[in-house]
Amino acid sequence: MINQDTIVALATPSGAGAIAVIRLSGKEAISIAEKQFKSVSGKLLSKQSTHTIHLGHIVDRDKTLDEVLVSIFKDPNSYTGENVVEISCHGSNYIQQEIIQLFLRQGCRMATAGEFTLRAFLNGKLDLSQAEAVADLIASDNEASHQIAMKQMRGGFSSEIAKLREELLNFASLIELELDFAEEDVEFADRTQFKELIERIMTVLKRLIDSFAVGNVIKNGIPVAIVGEPNVGKSTLLNALLNEERAIVSDIAGTTRDTIEDEISIGGVGFRFIDTAGIRETKDVVESIGIKKTFEKIDQAQVVVYLFDAESIFSHKTSVEAIAVEIEKIKNKYPQKPLVVIANKIDTISEKELNELISNIPDIKLISAKTKKGVEDLKITLSNFVNTGALRNDETIVTNTRHYDSLLKALEEVSKVKDGLETGLSGDLLAIDIRQALFHFGQITGEVTNDDLLGNIFANFCIGK
Repeated sequence: MINQDTIVALATPSGAGAIAVIRLSGKEAISIAEKQFKSVSGKLLSKQSTHTIHLGHIVDRDKTLDEVLVSIFKDPNSYTGENVVEISCHGSNYIQQEIIQLFLRQGCRMATAGEFTLRAFLNGKLDLSQAEAVADLIASDNEASHQIAMKQMRGGFSSEIAKLREELLNFASLIELELDFAEEDVEFADRTQFKELIERIMTVLKRLIDSFAVGNVIKNGIPVAIVGEPNVGKSTLLNALLNEERAIVSDIAGTTRDTIEDEISIGGVGFRFIDTAGIRETKDVVESIGIKKTFEKIDQAQVVVYLFDAESIFSHKTSVEAIAVEIEKIKNKYPQKPLVVIANKIDTISEKELNELISNIPDIKLISAKTKKGVEDLKITLSNFVNTGALRNDETIVTNTRHYDSLLKALEEVSKVKDGLETGLSGDLLAIDIRQALFHFGQITGEVTNDDLLGNIFANFCIGK
């Protein structure tokens, strides 16, 4: 599948900046770069040691394009396992394009999305799960997702899978050997040890599968819907959580007519807050569309924050009973979603009225979104919904849907092997289930793969990586 030609791409974000990095990889990368690079010391790049940096100029015939630093990495000691050249030039769009076009004219080809990392995988520098972690690392926008991606890129997850696969493969070899001596009725694989191994593999697989619930949340963030009647302070709360004026705030009911979303990190985990339109009966067509979207966002959210105006209860605009009815409606409609009930505008009521709220509404949170009182306590409450103990214990957490699917299939096949051992299934039938389990293990790390799978994975990478 891998092409032997030399590829080139911009490795830094497109657009003007102080510095840009242009990367070349391939057998001819150093020789092609050498033709267009004039070192201030007069040295030839091909004569220099790997992992060295050189100052000079990129020239096109008699025209100097830029003063640059050129880093060279000789195969196999490079990211891709091939000769790699990285040119640090000034970040002008014009300079970037001139240098890239120059190398294209000299025989390079524009790299496709993720092609540098694909070459690293195909050349054995990374396994497939590590390669996927590169994309996760680039996309990480909070401490937790960064930590998980770093561990996976360093081989934490793949080494655990590889160990299980190796142990299973050893026993599979003994089972296969028995088939060669079927007429002599001998057993090379100790069935008691094999059963212990299968049970241990099942325990590890179940732990990894269970970790996906936390891992998926950490990777993608937790959507939190802020709901309630109009003008109770939902937009003010969103602004207080984000610490910026993200949503329009006014005393006019129905100001928020569409959902507004933004994300912050709490305790190293991303939370995506959704400020929804106030829920009420209305004849306004635009507002009613916003209210419909509110219910759609609640469906998508993993946590629901129900906000009401504490002052309105004691000014008799509403009642504790009415609030309780609304809370029960949300609980009944979304029984699986954590619900946080918040009384806002507590700065406008007395201590006695505060105590009355606490005694009548269980587990209520008290805040003033306007003064930000209680907002930090709310953040702590939200962060408690995420079990990040596995991060602190340095356990492996699965965040990739493809890995999760392969683990489920591997567990299914290993369970069949266990059942076969308990019922005295013949070795040839055991071998079929073992081969299938090994196949699914191999799909995770890339021992088993195909062009379509690789195409789907690396198509999601950015150009230049």
